[in-house]
Amino acid sequence: MATRTADQRRSDGRIAYDAYLAACPARQLLDRISDKWVSLVLNALADGPLRYRDLNRIIAGVSQKMLTQTLRTLQRDGLLTRTVTPSVPVRVDYELTPLGRSLLPVMAAIKAWAECHIEEVQTARTEYDRGMAAQSSVPGP
Repeated sequence: MATRTADQRRSDGRIAYDAYLAACPARQLLDRISDKWVSLVLNALADGPLRYRDLNRIIAGVSQKMLTQTLRTLQRDGLLTRTVTPSVPVRVDYELTPLGRSLLPVMAAIKAWAECHIEEVQTARTEYDRGMAAQSSVPGP
């Protein structure tokens, strides 16, 4: 029997992932990257490293707790790095890793799609809501 390299074993392992299965780790990753704060943080870091306060300023509406939690999870997942520079005050920068950068085209495309098609989606929602309201006002037998 031939000896297999680590790359071959990893490749075989990737084939076994199926995000349609509840216990699949890829499903957990899909859940993570579909989070709105994750998407916004990744897109905000597309042009280079930023400090926490810059991210907080750019991403309107995110609480300190949620931003901190999102940054920690992205760091844990290997999508960004946190660099502490000793100074007064201490400087902390966040930057995408190569893995995080590889996700940017997808995240940027989703953000652009949402910005481009929001009016159509809002129109569809309004029409749907009107239809549902009309259905609920029809008396039953």
